[in-house]
Amino acid sequence: MLIRKPDDLPSSEITPERLYRDRREFLRAAGLLGLAAVAASTAGLAACVESGSAATQDGQLKDELTPFTDVTTYNNYYEFGTDKSDPSENAKGFTTKPWSVRVDGLVSKPATYDLEDFIKPHKLEERVYRHRCVEAWSMIIPWLGFPMADLIKRVQPLASAKYIEFQTLFDPKQMPGQRSPILPWPYTEGLRLDEAMHPLAIFAVGLYGKMLLPQNGAPLRTVIPWKYGFKATKSIVRIRFTDRQPKTAWNESAPDEYGFYANVNPEVDHPRWSQAKERRIGEFRKRPTLMLNGYASQVGQLYQGMDLRKNY
Repeated sequence: MLIRKPDDLPSSEITPERLYRDRREFLRAAGLLGLAAVAASTAGLAACVESGSAATQDGQLKDELTPFTDVTTYNNYYEFGTDKSDPSENAKGFTTKPWSVRVDGLVSKPATYDLEDFIKPHKLEERVYRHRCVEAWSMIIPWLGFPMADLIKRVQPLASAKYIEFQTLFDPKQMPGQRSPILPWPYTEGLRLDEAMHPLAIFAVGLYGKMLLPQNGAPLRTVIPWKYGFKATKSIVRIRFTDRQPKTAWNESAPDEYGFYANVNPEVDHPRWSQAKERRIGEFRKRPTLMLNGYASQVGQLYQGMDLRKNY
């Protein structure tokens, strides 16, 4: 199955029990406790870890969850600062309620949703994904969310829609990084529609059994595990369907370094460093970087016929 829990990995080793005791509180806060489908979907932690990729050839490096503390204090989120510790410090007090998400463009059912209405019809799932930053560090994170495809089907894209664009909140008063022109604000990212429809692509509302913290993209973010981390859009306020490839923040800012596709091809070096190896947060030794971040067998067909050296 595409989404599975390895037989040799007990749930007690996947996530510390204390971090999941508040699951009912999380669902209650999200307005979802009354949904039987959601309750059923959170019964276990689904792992999307490709078979055979849990260790390097010498068997010494294993795919273990990145500690919650690291996941929430070592972040790339330039809206709150450029240092890895800036988001957890500068996002304190960030307001996520009320929150609305506008869905528009080439869709039959455009709408502006309150966050609860955006989430409520969807079945939430817990998934463990590998993530890799273009700076050659990586994490293993247990997310709570639902497939992008569910939302896409709900709003009914027109036949002319080929791409989907995501936009982050623009609020320099709350997001001090937006007071500096380090990127073209508001932050935007995009996918081809068929990429967004892939079962691995999700909208996330939580991690480690807790609601998302601001530094991790609260209250709503994208998670596309086979792509570099800069493809993730956090604190989403708009989702737009279009027939043209959308402009994206990093591609606009540095097109020679950050391509639209951002597929993890370890054979293509970043202009300023090698992508051949990565360091998992919490480990000293580096490990080989896997093609498409280790999800090649699941998403490789999306890029058949493409030059993955050019579209790295």
